[in-house]
Amino acid sequence: MALWAAPPGFDEYVRSRHTELLRFAHVLSGDPHLAADLVQDALERAGLHWRRIRRQDDPEGYLRRIIVNRYVSRWRSLRRERLVADLPDSVAPTVEPAVTDEMWVLLAELPRQQRAVLVLRFYEDLSEAQVADVLGCSVGTVKSNGSRAMAKLRAAMTTAPAGSTVDGEV
Repeated sequence: MALWAAPPGFDEYVRSRHTELLRFAHVLSGDPHLAADLVQDALERAGLHWRRIRRQDDPEGYLRRIIVNRYVSRWRSLRRERLVADLPDSVAPTVEPAVTDEMWVLLAELPRQQRAVLVLRFYEDLSEAQVADVLGCSVGTVKSNGSRAMAKLRAAMTTAPAGSTVDGEV
């Protein structure tokens, strides 16, 4: 088995941007372990094509696009129904979300495309055009998904119990 040597500049790029990529993937997926897997996969794919990516002068956008695509692919594969011959003896216990902050829970309940738009737009502070480039869609799609997501968040926040806030303070 041959060893792979990182192309020039790739090592430095990973050291300087790894934390930000992990943060982006974590906010997108809501799971730190999945985020690490997504970033690792994206870096592996980018490392193989680094010379070409570097010439395009936007490695950050390329890596974010890989992370979003891999997250969407994983989400789609998990949504598929799995048929089994025998029913389980008992129902699996439900796991409470590890995130207790109400806004993170509400964000996690949004459809994947809407969540991706909000994360890229407000957490990563990208313009609508940049978000459209990362997601591979039109600016109009970014606007409509962002608008729908914000409406759902507003509706969920207004139906919250009286006396509670986003931070959980009274």
